[in-house]
Amino acid sequence: MDNNFWHGRRVLLTGHTGFKGSWLAMWLSQLGAKVHGLALAPNTEPSLFHLCSLQDTLASSTIADVRDLKAVCSAVGQAEPEVVFHLAAQPLVRASYVDPVGTYSTNVMGTVHVLEAVRKMPSVRAVVVVTTDKCYQNQEWAWGYRETDPLGGHDPYSNSKACTELVSAAFRQSFFKPNQTSHQGVAIATARAGNVIGGGDWSTDRLLPDVFRAIEAREPVLIRNPQATRPWQHVLEPLRGYLTLAQALFERWPLGADAFNFGPLAEDVWSVGRVVDSVCRRFDDEVIWNQDQNTHPHEAKSLALDIARANHLLGWRPMLDIETALGMTVDWAKGFMAGMGAYEMTLSQIQNFQNLLRQKND
Repeated sequence: MDNNFWHGRRVLLTGHTGFKGSWLAMWLSQLGAKVHGLALAPNTEPSLFHLCSLQDTLASSTIADVRDLKAVCSAVGQAEPEVVFHLAAQPLVRASYVDPVGTYSTNVMGTVHVLEAVRKMPSVRAVVVVTTDKCYQNQEWAWGYRETDPLGGHDPYSNSKACTELVSAAFRQSFFKPNQTSHQGVAIATARAGNVIGGGDWSTDRLLPDVFRAIEAREPVLIRNPQATRPWQHVLEPLRGYLTLAQALFERWPLGADAFNFGPLAEDVWSVGRVVDSVCRRFDDEVIWNQDQNTHPHEAKSLALDIARANHLLGWRPMLDIETALGMTVDWAKGFMAGMGAYEMTLSQIQNFQNLLRQKND
């Protein structure tokens, strides 16, 4: 990842008001990129986007729905981006059971709209469509899924993201095929990240935000599936993957126009119960957790990612082990509970991460 590549680069970021989008918007802004955002208004209170006043640091911030093709085309036309990061989505498994139609229309047709707008915008050179580790046909096996494994998804969210993968591949083959020079020279790749953690996430039905809310309220933490395993990673790890992938698409097209996993090392695929134990130990007061005995919709029990392709083609591999990732997340949460500024804490962690990157590269 070359920081200088992003200086002055015109970027469209969909989903810039969300948790991951806010971190990426701040990081890109710090790198000197001209970031144009397109998203719904933040759906949590508080929100990292508002706490960090990111609307004041971006080149533009459009509040609109990716299901509105006209609005998407207008935002792309205004930004004239060179790089597009498509993060806007309905991102929660359990919410997809409540609103499957909204989940599919946002995640599938929203992606169609973004790629259709890209097809009409000659300035675009690289597109990274962010999906999920849950897009695979889950076999509940112990080893990591590879990018060539079958797509699927038991629940509407996971399945909608598998559909997003198919949409991206269809647009790539139909309109941006590398060996057809008459077509627009745009490289499109999809990115499948693991279970992302970090400061500034207040989503419901996500493990660590739910744990932090229970701790702050001095209530026992209720856990649905303590034995379930997930590929946990700090938010900065997949974001570095997206940035590295976008630069590779831009500079070495068509190399890398495909799907990529960005996940942790195998030893950092922990059970939910182990993660909660580690988080609770980091708080001064005694914290207990119990298994939630209520009936809940289906969720995968085992999930891991094979990251060999990202390592081989992009030189990407995770730098933070899970203990460090959890420590950074808890430090951010404890700081916020103590009244520290969200912007300062987020910026500090980005800068420390960049310093670590430089040390690794020296």
